[in-house]
Amino acid sequence: MSILLQWFLSSTVRHALDLRKHVLNLAAAQRDLLPTEGISAIEAACAKLRTAVGAKADKKALLAEMTAVETVANQWLKPHPHASWRENVEVVLVAIGVAMAIRTFFLQPFKIPTGSMQPTLYGITHESFSEKPEVKFPSGIAAFVDSWFRGTTYYHVVCEEDGELRRADPPKTVFPLVKKQSFQVGERTYTVWFPPDQLFGGSVHRSGLYPGQRFRKGEDILKLKVISGDHLFVDRLAYNFRRPERGEIIVFETKGIRSLPQDQFYIKRMVALGDERVRIGDDRHLRINGQRLDASAPRFENVYHLTGPPSDSKFSGHVNELVAGLNAKSGLAPLFSDGRQEFHVRPNHYIVMGDNTMNSLDSRAWGDFAEGNVIGKSAFVYWPFLNQGDRAGRFGWSHR
Repeated sequence: MSILLQWFLSSTVRHALDLRKHVLNLAAAQRDLLPTEGISAIEAACAKLRTAVGAKADKKALLAEMTAVETVANQWLKPHPHASWRENVEVVLVAIGVAMAIRTFFLQPFKIPTGSMQPTLYGITHESFSEKPEVKFPSGIAAFVDSWFRGTTYYHVVCEEDGELRRADPPKTVFPLVKKQSFQVGERTYTVWFPPDQLFGGSVHRSGLYPGQRFRKGEDILKLKVISGDHLFVDRLAYNFRRPERGEIIVFETKGIRSLPQDQFYIKRMVALGDERVRIGDDRHLRINGQRLDASAPRFENVYHLTGPPSDSKFSGHVNELVAGLNAKSGLAPLFSDGRQEFHVRPNHYIVMGDNTMNSLDSRAWGDFAEGNVIGKSAFVYWPFLNQGDRAGRFGWSHR
């Protein structure tokens, strides 16, 4: 019976071989510190154990040889200081290495920052209730469930004394994953824990507060409901074996795309590949090389489910500049002025568009980009788990 077969059939053999390997590894690591006779004694004991395994010794004999190896190891090997700390650090470093490898080569977490892919995928939205004193925010268990399972967080700050908004600090990281943001009204400083993106300032400015704004004691300074965007995993493996297909939702880097902030990541639906000719008809349907896309095209079943005039956050097809202007959204599609304007995609480039066609900055404005910018494709929505008010839950692979 071979040693490999013994290893499978006997737990004693497995323990014996693991012990031998462990002791030899420690001896190799400490070779420069150990005397010659110590190294020789360890190697001799390990060789006897290996011979006993090869000779199919019984359990009692193997245990005796294992005890001999342990005795020699304890005699000559030097113990590591703070051994428990060392082992814990090793475990943590291995876990970090595995997580980084998974993130780099297989699945990368990504959160939807804007509403350009609604209603397929949702970005962060907010609603202020500072002028609605009758609205009561949930607390306790209800607030916990909303926050952790629905991604809905409530921020309520009441003025403690009369004063005006004097300053708002940028967010600060207190511990990993723990942030706070402070602002001052009068002589009082207020702190918001786990603040949403762009609570103060930025293009969104969710608080709606401005310097010099006055508040009276007992008045709501901040009464905000924030609904987090979808968090998903990006499949970074699939495109190593094939090219993206039309209609897939892809994540790409903005590097090299004119008029966009550099080194950021966007998510859109891929609609055209290299060397294709693209038009956006006045009927809100794409024409690829003269072929009209409709709801029968794979992955466009919802996009072209048109039920009325184009509107935000609903499936409304794709609008060109003419149609956008007729709906008070001029400037959305300068590269597609009307149904006759054609765009030729460069070789090895892609064109992408958002599903929220009336509120999406996409290839209609900045054209195509190189295939090397593609990071991967949308794979799995892992959070939030439950419905968010009128938003249907998208947890899983169901989004298309």
